[in-house]
Amino acid sequence: MDKRTHEHHMRRALELARRATFTSPNPKVGCVLVRDGYTLGEGHHAGAGSPHAEMVALSSASETRGATVYVTLEPCTHHGRTPPCTPALIDAGIARVVAATRDPDARVGGRGLDQLARAGLEVITGILEPEARALNRTYIHHRLTGRPFVSLKLALSLDGRLAAPDGSARWITGPGARRATHLRRMEADAVLVGSGTALADDPALTVRDLPPSRQPARVLVDSSGRTPPSARIFGDGDVVVVTTDASSHEVQTRWKETGAEVLVAPRSADGVDLAGMLDALGQRDWLELYVEGGGRLATSLLKADLVDRLDIHHGPVMLGRGGPEIGDIAVVTMDDARSWRLLSTDSVDDDVLMSYERVR
Repeated sequence: MDKRTHEHHMRRALELARRATFTSPNPKVGCVLVRDGYTLGEGHHAGAGSPHAEMVALSSASETRGATVYVTLEPCTHHGRTPPCTPALIDAGIARVVAATRDPDARVGGRGLDQLARAGLEVITGILEPEARALNRTYIHHRLTGRPFVSLKLALSLDGRLAAPDGSARWITGPGARRATHLRRMEADAVLVGSGTALADDPALTVRDLPPSRQPARVLVDSSGRTPPSARIFGDGDVVVVTTDASSHEVQTRWKETGAEVLVAPRSADGVDLAGMLDALGQRDWLELYVEGGGRLATSLLKADLVDRLDIHHGPVMLGRGGPEIGDIAVVTMDDARSWRLLSTDSVDDDVLMSYERVR
């Protein structure tokens, strides 16, 4: 088969993988079985605990011997909630496996492809690899760093302000942008805000503007114990408060009485040690944090170079001087500036959403 044929079938596998909205802590994977130009079976991984894409595709095919498998990520070799896929492909008599990219998980890391090759299967990698890696950028980031991928959402006026001079920010953007935000909440493991936003806006941080398939966990960063337990963020669901020993035992107890988990992190000059916080949250196997914090938290994350993606919603308003904006992020000259790659530009009503990925 030529490269164009491989790419055709891999595009279908990627299309299948994208059907899953949320698979964390697992990656999004699609698989297609082909023989003599005909598709024998296909499938995708629907989420943790459900069959892997390869197993779904195998089960949908009546005959698999001599077939080629197109899969967006290297087949696994380890037992998790479900059996490994590599032995199943060998037992099914598959002749060739075309994998878009290797799995960076330490339990896989090329072992699946090596096992297939040792069993006599032809193994091809790298077909549409950039697209496959982009699909699972949060998974790959977590497996390589141990930290969740940090996506920072900002709603800005046309002149770059986060709010009006009196601090009011509702609504810089319109209903369409808010629906997009709720979709991003549903795609993330957790939504994170700082105490400033919790006090000013009292957000619930739940998915409301579309039918929710799930609710994300909520994380509050409050280094000194300013947020009262009556705040809306302490509703039903998983809530984690990240604080320091600067918050009193009494405040921490009241947070816990709401059902929240309290994580005491080391201090930094700006409050909570944010790098340490990400290390701790990464141990929960969270792949993505969606940050909706205000200017202070956003500035701290950007200054520490801990943001991996920017979702900037530009609303059709001008606010002029005096309103809050992103603060000092330790950039003095252009040589200090950090580079970002434009991922997409979308318009909703009169708002424009521009998404960027950090270039490291």
